[in-house]
Amino acid sequence: MRFRLKTTQWLVVLLAFVGFTLGLFLKKVEFFQEKTTSKPETAISSQYSNLQPEVNTVTSNPQTVSSQDSKSQPQHKTVTPSPKASPSTQASTSQHKTNQKSQPEIKTTPNPNTPISTQASTSQPQYKTNQKGKSQKAPIQPLKTTAAFKAYKPRYYIAWANPTNYGERFTTDVYGRPVNNQPIIVLHETDAPASSAVNFFKNSNEDENIQASYHTMIKLDGTVVYIVPPEKRAFGAANSVFDGPLGSETVKTNPLLPASVNNFAYHVGLETPPSGIGSNEQTHSGYTDAQYQSLAWLIAQSNVPDQRITTHKLVDRSGQKIDPRSFDFNKFLNILHSFRGVVSIN
Repeated sequence: MRFRLKTTQWLVVLLAFVGFTLGLFLKKVEFFQEKTTSKPETAISSQYSNLQPEVNTVTSNPQTVSSQDSKSQPQHKTVTPSPKASPSTQASTSQHKTNQKSQPEIKTTPNPNTPISTQASTSQPQYKTNQKGKSQKAPIQPLKTTAAFKAYKPRYYIAWANPTNYGERFTTDVYGRPVNNQPIIVLHETDAPASSAVNFFKNSNEDENIQASYHTMIKLDGTVVYIVPPEKRAFGAANSVFDGPLGSETVKTNPLLPASVNNFAYHVGLETPPSGIGSNEQTHSGYTDAQYQSLAWLIAQSNVPDQRITTHKLVDRSGQKIDPRSFDFNKFLNILHSFRGVVSIN
């Protein structure tokens, strides 16, 4: 009886040891997989948290603009003849229609005292890791708004996109490597009426090849439309790279899709004038003075430097995107510089 009892006890100990060893092995394998293929860690960063004015009328059930042309879909302009393609951040190959019931707009006057970015208060260095793992620094000069900025007060309203059309910003890429890119601003155009663009973004799109959004859109009359919260990752560009003073910057956040700038980009779309809607021409009649004014007003609230303001055409690596067409950078920068200036540091 004692021999059987001891044998049973040893068997229990042996099984416990085997189970413990197997558990350690599986944990190690799981850890390795997390470091190579897991979903990136969500970024908790203050640098995007105030990229829009505080709005007391924002609720959990935001309103949408009324549909003026439900069959016309917004797109990120391509040189291929697909005038009704959706503005997807992935492939932009499918056509979609929306029959969403129209609801009243939320219209008000924004608070110009709320900064578009918390970076505006202090000077922060930019970091770019090179292939040898060393960091390069490019100090950002603090900026402040001017009297001209305070005198300009565009209308704005809230039209939140469906949550399927945006995601989280990440602190690591799909390989578990940390990412710390400073923000860039990417300019786009809708190639559709503003109402159609908003209604498209409000559609639920589970297909990753269709999901798309801007953070903000500027209508022809200068109205600012807030679509995606700034701390979230809008799906504004698919296969994309930003080439700036720190070299080439891009982040892969989905193992099945190309790397893009979305993780550190703030996307702004300009409503296309009627002459450019559905057209594959490289140019159109251009944007309104009100659009340039409101765009400069929006960006003046940030500490994003001029050299990190770019276009969809410049970051695109698919060779198809040409938006925003007919954009006058000199005109925009002149207004922007009248709305903000460098803070003098004694």
